[in-house]
Amino acid sequence: MTPEELSLAIRTTLTEAVEAGDFAAVVPAEVRVERPRNRDHGDWSTNVALQLAKSAGMPPRELATKVAERLGEVAGVSRVDVAGPGFLNITLDAASAGELARTIVEAGAAYGQNDSARGQVVNLEFISANPTGPLHLGHTRWAALGDAMHRLLKASGADITAEYYINDAGAQMDNFGRSVLARAKGEPTPEGGYPGAYIDDLAKSALAQRPDLLDLPDDEAVAVARQLGYEAQLADIKDTLAAFGVSFDVWFSERELHESGAVERAVDRLREQGHVVDRDGAVWLRTTDFGDDKDRVLIRANGEPTYFAADAAYYLSKKDRGFDQKIYLLGADHHGYINRLKAIAACAGDDKEHNIEVRIGQLVDLNGAKLSKRAGNIIELRDLIGWIGTDAIRYSLARYPADSPLSMEGEELRKQTNENPVFYVQYAHARTSNVHRLAEEDGVRRADGFDPSLLKDPTEAALLAILGDFPRVVAQAARLREPHRVARYLEDLAGRFHKWYDTCRVRPMNRDEEVTDLHRTRLWLNDATRQVLANGLDLLGVSAPERM
Repeated sequence: MTPEELSLAIRTTLTEAVEAGDFAAVVPAEVRVERPRNRDHGDWSTNVALQLAKSAGMPPRELATKVAERLGEVAGVSRVDVAGPGFLNITLDAASAGELARTIVEAGAAYGQNDSARGQVVNLEFISANPTGPLHLGHTRWAALGDAMHRLLKASGADITAEYYINDAGAQMDNFGRSVLARAKGEPTPEGGYPGAYIDDLAKSALAQRPDLLDLPDDEAVAVARQLGYEAQLADIKDTLAAFGVSFDVWFSERELHESGAVERAVDRLREQGHVVDRDGAVWLRTTDFGDDKDRVLIRANGEPTYFAADAAYYLSKKDRGFDQKIYLLGADHHGYINRLKAIAACAGDDKEHNIEVRIGQLVDLNGAKLSKRAGNIIELRDLIGWIGTDAIRYSLARYPADSPLSMEGEELRKQTNENPVFYVQYAHARTSNVHRLAEEDGVRRADGFDPSLLKDPTEAALLAILGDFPRVVAQAARLREPHRVARYLEDLAGRFHKWYDTCRVRPMNRDEEVTDLHRTRLWLNDATRQVLANGLDLLGVSAPERM
């Protein structure tokens, strides 16, 4: 019996009790069941009696006792106990609990997917690093967590789009173009320009594509160097993200936002909403009306739009593209953006508590990492992948909440020991694969039998309990935007699997031992564990190796 099936059984029991006149209450559309913290309190627990007691007009324990009597007669339920002020602690019989193993194996990669976010249309923007240099350590946290959030929300039924905002407009791009051109000419980096050997590479690439670059008038040469350098650097960013297992549905250009006239149209729309004022020759948005610490300039007195105007136009673009929820994942130096972005949403007529969500990721420090030889004073993500590996980086970043500073030890992440969490979880998956492989060699095949009532060992009950909790963990991690809940769940699951493996044999002890349904049923449980480990690792963008 899965948690969903148990929830439905409780709801059906409540409906029957109301119809029989046991009590009068409105049966909820969904009954939540949770794992008790203490396994001695049963397999599942619900507080539905506490929820309905007031409307039923009776003490919670009395109501819980009535429900328990009926629920105890449901097939698959072994015992129902009333605890505390009116909690119902439910113990399933071995066969009902063990049936979950077959459910998981047959569901395959779909197990864990849920409908908790169905109907939500979400734009998730993360990383959005300037295309003027390579991705570095400062971008890794949201690269890993943003992609994991995307996977979690998608697994929970959301209609979600992952988006990268390319900051390819403004003075920074002009400085970038001048830097590439200067290197092409063999000149030093101009004031305000970009240093680093990667600029030399971009200059060589630009010259290879445009041998006439140095013969062009200065303004035209800067524009060509800027465009060619930009294209090459953006391609490098995409390649690095692909190596890190991160992909985007949309790459949105800030430059196209300006060139399309969207910024000017955004100002006009916000003026129509009544929140734009003209002051001191400039055009302002009254963001203080919605909690910002000061009003923001949209158009300077010289007629030039500000970055804030582009931010407003970009928000309206997301709104126009049908995204009800817009999630921004920003770096540690962007705390000041929270109120101003929420104010934009409010000025646009949206609910700033629902339609926009801004999350700040704290800094990451990685001991032992070396500065990039190409980029000079940064630690490149490309170098980190080569040194530590994508799996170890992504899993380690996923283990902790984004709002806490994080310091990691590079050499520790490379170790293949049980003290390294990513190795511990991946090794559990590899071990399940090895068990499956060797069991089949010994003639143990799932297709030959399945008797869930045989799964009576305490380690089997503990393993089945956590396997059944996976969909809830996925839904909760998606709702709270906290991938670390999946990582910690996988470590708990790996621990319970290892204990089960040490206690219960899937394969016969020797060639003379007969293969029984117990061996076959345990193979189902082994393979269910393998599937959940693989599904969980995939949600974090981490591989599930079959051999280690």
